[in-house]
Amino acid sequence: MPVHTKICGLSTPETLDAALRHGASHVGFVFFPPSPRHLDFARAAQLAARVPSHVRRVGVFVDPDDALVEEAVASGTIDAVQLHKTAASRVAAIRARSGLESWAAVAVKTRADLDAARAFAGAADRILYDAKTPDDAKLPGGMGLRFDWALLDGFRHHLPWALSGGLDPANVGEAIARTGASLVDVSSGVESAPGVKDMDKIGAFLKATQS
Repeated sequence: MPVHTKICGLSTPETLDAALRHGASHVGFVFFPPSPRHLDFARAAQLAARVPSHVRRVGVFVDPDDALVEEAVASGTIDAVQLHKTAASRVAAIRARSGLESWAAVAVKTRADLDAARAFAGAADRILYDAKTPDDAKLPGGMGLRFDWALLDGFRHHLPWALSGGLDPANVGEAIARTGASLVDVSSGVESAPGVKDMDKIGAFLKATQS
């Protein structure tokens, strides 16, 4: 089966076009002001207009209120929502209210963290396993951290899932082989600086997932 790929935190036409040119199946737009990858809706709409219909546009949020999600939906920029630090009941409510495919991010450091994914069965459409960031970190992801992929050995997934956290062109092939992930998600691993995507790294990452 082909491995699907999401390039997250895109913010310029050039880097978005690089992701599309090299075969990304998903592109991510971040709506979280503390992030160096944050977009306003006007800028996101300009980027979203460049994305062909076969590529999914994912809006990334951190426990958003209804107004923020509704503004994103109304702007026509996204096909799915990716929700960090959001309780299962809230994910279900956002999914019902927006009518969009909903991903629930589960921050992983231990096997017990993986068990928390079970709460999202029936609430989300997909689980995104991401590395847990330090408690004092301002961002829930995009920090280049990875978790021990061995934690996924023998784990019974209750929903379709994706792998994130510390992936880059050098390790994504190993990550796919080790975990069997059919969708991988990268942000900082294809950057030259926080929030600054690198077109060559995007190309290398996508080539590595295809080989």
